[in-house]
Amino acid sequence: MKSAHDLVLAAKSRIQEVPLADAEQAIRDAQVLIDVREADEYAAGHIPGAIHISRGVLEFRMSGAPELAARDQAIVLYCKTSGRAALAAAALQEMGYLQVRSITGGFDAWVAAGKPVAKPAMPAFD
Repeated sequence: MKSAHDLVLAAKSRIQEVPLADAEQAIRDAQVLIDVREADEYAAGHIPGAIHISRGVLEFRMSGAPELAARDQAIVLYCKTSGRAALAAAALQEMGYLQVRSITGGFDAWVAAGKPVAKPAMPAFD
């Protein structure tokens, strides 16, 4: 029986990961940057410019959003440490997306390297 770790390792063998040192350039070159973490993780802070699509609904959202339908667009994905993003990248490749990359180490590595983080403004309470 395979574990989640086994599935992630298998996915990583089939996808292209972007080393953290090259992540900012990969993001600039991409048409779409997707954070596949959960909504609360995204709300706590995310890479600037990222859109949020949780891993659990990724395939459905990609299929249902005309602006995300082009299979030749460059896509960069990330999650907390890179496991969910690897699974997501493998799934998108299976759907026919041709330029899918995942950031090695995910958001945790991004933050540890001191790279910029976007945080939503706190709502004003009157």
